Amino acid sequence: MQPSRPANRLIHAASPYLRQHAHQPVDWYPWGAEALARAAALDRPIMLSIGYAACHWCHVMAHESFDDDAIAALLNAQFVAIKVDREERPDLDALYMTAVQALIGSGGWPMTVFLFPDGTPFYGGTYFPPTDRGRMPGLPRVLHAVLEAYRERRDALRAGGADLVARIQAVMTPAEPAPLNRALLAIALDGLASQFDDALGGFGGAPKFPQPMILEFLARAVARGADARAATMLSVTLQRMADGGIHDQLGGGFHRYSVDERWLVPHFEKMLYDNALLARAYCAGYRLGGDERLAAVAHGILHYLEREMRHPAGGFFSTQDADSLPAPDAPHAEEGAFFAWRLAELEAVLGADAPLAAEAFGVSAAGNFEHGTNVLHHARDHASLAASHGLSVPQVAGRLAQARARLFAAREHRPRPERDEKILTAWNGLAIRAFADAARLLDTPRYAAVAAAAADFVLTALRDPAGRLLRHWRDGVPGATPGFLEDAMNLADGLLALYAATFDGQWLAHARSIADQAIGQFFDVASGAFFDTGAGHEQLVVRPREVSDNATPGGSSTAAEVLLTLAAFTGAAHYRELAEAVLARNAAMMARFPLGFGRSLAAAELALARTAEVVVVGDPADPATRALLAAAAAEPWPPCVVIAASDPATAALDLPATRGRGLLAGRPTAYVCEHGTCRLPVTDPAALRAELAALRA
Repeated sequence: MQPSRPANRLIHAASPYLRQHAHQPVDWYPWGAEALARAAALDRPIMLSIGYAACHWCHVMAHESFDDDAIAALLNAQFVAIKVDREERPDLDALYMTAVQALIGSGGWPMTVFLFPDGTPFYGGTYFPPTDRGRMPGLPRVLHAVLEAYRERRDALRAGGADLVARIQAVMTPAEPAPLNRALLAIALDGLASQFDDALGGFGGAPKFPQPMILEFLARAVARGADARAATMLSVTLQRMADGGIHDQLGGGFHRYSVDERWLVPHFEKMLYDNALLARAYCAGYRLGGDERLAAVAHGILHYLEREMRHPAGGFFSTQDADSLPAPDAPHAEEGAFFAWRLAELEAVLGADAPLAAEAFGVSAAGNFEHGTNVLHHARDHASLAASHGLSVPQVAGRLAQARARLFAAREHRPRPERDEKILTAWNGLAIRAFADAARLLDTPRYAAVAAAAADFVLTALRDPAGRLLRHWRDGVPGATPGFLEDAMNLADGLLALYAATFDGQWLAHARSIADQAIGQFFDVASGAFFDTGAGHEQLVVRPREVSDNATPGGSSTAAEVLLTLAAFTGAAHYRELAEAVLARNAAMMARFPLGFGRSLAAAELALARTAEVVVVGDPADPATRALLAAAAAEPWPPCVVIAASDPATAALDLPATRGRGLLAGRPTAYVCEHGTCRLPVTDPAALRAELAALRA
């Protein structure tokens, strides 16, 4: 990239990703009416390039092709070039990713799609090199071929585009409803077990992704007493990932995925959504088995998010790049430069402790990554290190803790990866839930304050003047894009978790209001399913509807869980009916392709569970009341909604479950109910835990 060049239109974009391309010779347009009208007026095809700020291969294609004067001249003379940040416009990303997958059988970023001026796609792919490379055509060859077809075979291209739109529509059409039952969950577990890596954890081979939504489903299956395979898949995967280089052994948090099957060498970008979802998975794993190592990993993720991904006003940034400079005076950024270590660097920092740390973290002179560098990972356990170094296990643990701290401090002086500082409503909803769940499951109340600050930020900064949610915010300026289904439902989900952690009724009220608005905006009565876009969004060639879960939870699957939870709180049957309709539409696909429906499967577990309502009556400031609330909130299963009936904001909601509930003998009292039928009230936390345990019998 050449900052000395004049800026193009992207210099005014809010998106850091778009501004990364603002000094290129390509005459870029952001997506919008101006670009589409220019393509129509000039009768030119559109080259649509979709990516995101932390995407390594997006940076590679930008440097190789879009900084190239000859390629830029061809694009400027014959095409209208449009650049889109997929994180700002998930509707465009979903639509055109479906097109690319239909065309070539796979997808990814950077995504390159060719469109008619009306937005109809007719050809596409992902990364194209600047020249032909093996079987991969270079971008100039692709551009000339597209031009030739656009000029000479327009009718055939139009017919192919219409067929492609029909295929996209078919993919985004909900399936016929299928039974939602335990047999479905058993089939899904069978499917996951068939793809499970018994030795290394995770599913499939390289590249290997963490699959946090699948882990959440497995945690719920374990909690309800499913067969032992679920427990094995969960525990092995959580531990192997924690040991691997995909887990930042110094700073906490996880990278995007591992390029190998061993979790060793990651693709180094860090995403808010991955880390929020993985924090939940590690919290759940800890609550099920009490393994303090899993709790430590969860704390490490959350500390990373607080330290490096949090805006001073409370919201959370989106991503960190994979690439950074290997040294302050280096000419080019390199993937993983901030995180990788040479043996000599480790020795310079640690001195006499270097041999122990090198063995512990798998560091060698030859290296396990590029250019003789090493990705730190948990290579040997403390007991074997103690035996070989003549130390006790506590001594090894102490010296390695000090080594981590010293290495982390030294790493802080390196050039840092770029950070995409836009704040997304949907991803902040995931972070709010992660911190709220951790406050409760890790017994760390401070995390609830972090979640509350993020919630306040989103509810204040990411609304339009009419009070409707917006998609993104950066540098004090909210974007104009209305919130999508995933924004509304992830935020509502986070707020419900925040209520469970704090029993402050304002969060429950906000969650219900947001969910009710989302039903009106996004639910399609005719199909019994949600769209991803509402009436306020731009009309595209197909109205997007994500039926599966991808790197982030699908809006529909999160909606199912939100509505099931609201049904338990409010007793309103229509919430459950909508949730069950959504899950029934996905049931057949959950069974056939479980890896693509982790969040839906977790919601199905909730739908099929015995859900209890626990109403606690008593002064919220009374320690006895708090003890009852804590006893109920700490239970991982069966799922229950816990209502602090005496909280003023909760009382104002006039929930049916709270009516007629009073103190027993003047003491704070808990009522355990199912579907409106309650057991005898109790005043002792141990008795409450026994009541809840009886539901598992």
